Amino acid sequence: MNDADLDCQRMEAALQQARRSADLGEVPVGAVLFAEDTLLSQAGNAPITTNDPSAHAEILALRRAATRLGNYRLPGTTLYVTLEPCIMCAGALLHARVDRVVFGATDPKTGALVSRYRLGQDGLLNHCLEIRGGVLEQECGDLLRSFFASRRK
Repeated sequence: MNDADLDCQRMEAALQQARRSADLGEVPVGAVLFAEDTLLSQAGNAPITTNDPSAHAEILALRRAATRLGNYRLPGTTLYVTLEPCIMCAGALLHARVDRVVFGATDPKTGALVSRYRLGQDGLLNHCLEIRGGVLEQECGDLLRSFFASRRK
């Protein structure tokens, strides 16, 4: 399987997490974290159900992986997330030393990797992220659009 196919397959797993979050009334964002071929953790957005503003899918996936590995540093890992990370999540990814981030839909309002900011690739910090966006972008975006359309009815 080539890298592009692998990224799509793993983004499908992140989409499953996002759908679970939507079923709970959360904004449908999902994340999965891999170290090579090993799934370390998976999570969906949960700030509403947990009353925790930091309970974004990315943060929860990082926390679970760090607990599993017994280390807050997660080098050699790739995070797959359905929506471009915000500033908070991008900061956590940098602190955790995640190597690569693959995301689905861009976030023109709060995206911190390519849309509004370029955290992790601007050369201003002591860690850089390899970033690939637009993986299953249509599916990821459609899930978010349908969620918010149903909220506006």
